[in-house]
Amino acid sequence: MRILPKFPTPLRGTLLAATAFCGMAFAQTGLTTIQDTLFKADGTRFTGTLTIQWSTFDATNVGTIVQQSKSVAVSNGNLYVQLVPNATAAAPANAYTVHYQSDGNQQFTETWTVPASALALTVASVRTGMVTSGGGGSGTPVGNQTPITEATVIGLVNDLSQRPVKGPAFGTGSVAVIDQNGQIGAAVGDPGECVYVDGTTGPCGGAASQFFDAETPGGLVDGNNNTFTLLNPPSGSSLALYRNGLYMSANFDYTLSGSTITFVTGAIPQPGDQLVANYRIDPSAGNVVSLVSGTSPVSTSHAVMAQVLCSSNGGSTSGTAWVSLGGCDIPAAGLKPGDRIEIRFSFTHTGTAEGFNAQINWGSTIILARTGGRQDAAFVGQADAAISSTGAQVTVQSWGTVLGFLPAVISSTAQSGLRVDFRGEMSAAGTDSLALTSYTVLRYPAN
Repeated sequence: MRILPKFPTPLRGTLLAATAFCGMAFAQTGLTTIQDTLFKADGTRFTGTLTIQWSTFDATNVGTIVQQSKSVAVSNGNLYVQLVPNATAAAPANAYTVHYQSDGNQQFTETWTVPASALALTVASVRTGMVTSGGGGSGTPVGNQTPITEATVIGLVNDLSQRPVKGPAFGTGSVAVIDQNGQIGAAVGDPGECVYVDGTTGPCGGAASQFFDAETPGGLVDGNNNTFTLLNPPSGSSLALYRNGLYMSANFDYTLSGSTITFVTGAIPQPGDQLVANYRIDPSAGNVVSLVSGTSPVSTSHAVMAQVLCSSNGGSTSGTAWVSLGGCDIPAAGLKPGDRIEIRFSFTHTGTAEGFNAQINWGSTIILARTGGRQDAAFVGQADAAISSTGAQVTVQSWGTVLGFLPAVISSTAQSGLRVDFRGEMSAAGTDSLALTSYTVLRYPAN
């Protein structure tokens, strides 16, 4: 038989009481343990102090937790702290604010939401807030943070409603105008026109002088012809005439009568010479004419000139998924019936290991899709879109270093504003790349 040791009666009573007290303490504390090893960015262990602050809240099985703070020392990266679970508390008391201090400075601040747990949790399991530098300032979201909605920020929704937003007439490469709804649109007009205060466009200064620059006078340059014609009669002595870049003197090298230039014998342009005329006109005189569609004169306020909507270089890709390498937004006001949109583009293929795919989108319509081979070092082309009331008819032609010439005509339905999108991808993964080296989108407005 076993003989049990006997304890004195007072000592046995003390042990029983202590055992009962410990069991009761573990059952009532309801604390969650946060235990982790903390490191710095250089891989060394963090040594410092964590100051944990909280607001008053009510906790299940514990009671009311009054607002206070607690400092926890972290030595050689070892963190151990027990906290009352606050995950079920009402905001803002459902977050512990934790300040990290080391080297005599406060390094950053974050918030913890601690659930009830019988097992020890890591910092990553309870971190729910923002990390900030130096104890204040803006932060970067980490962990499982709850997003802050616009409506919860006082005054933000009202402030955002006061700012101008993009309207249906928004576009790039144009003067911005604000429409009657407070939305941003793009002024649509021809080069040389002015934008009025109401957002419309027209001749600069109303009936004031209009300028014509870099016009080539009409006439045969053969060394014998001495008579050339301008589109409009210049106003006063405004004509500045140049021959191969040299200024020609009026009444010495030539005479002007209305819109007709007559050169003297010694100044007659020779084959290969280039003539350039700059002048202004007075629209109020009612003598404005321009040559459009061949040589048929029609009454108008200015010559038809191209409007540059976009002109730039693009991006590049080495991936096997479609990406946009560049694009141009054309507002609805820039797609009037009778307008013509001209598109020019140039791609460069670097490497000879893989082929590539290129694609041009006219809004929701694919107007070009071609596959270049490994030996195609370049791929270029152009497109012309004739705008009508029912959409657009797009003529496209493209070719590459090896890739053959391919023309096409595609019809597109009407679109209220669109984006010309230049897209590309590699045929296979590797080191080759495809780049959009340049693209230009021009608009020729209808008269």
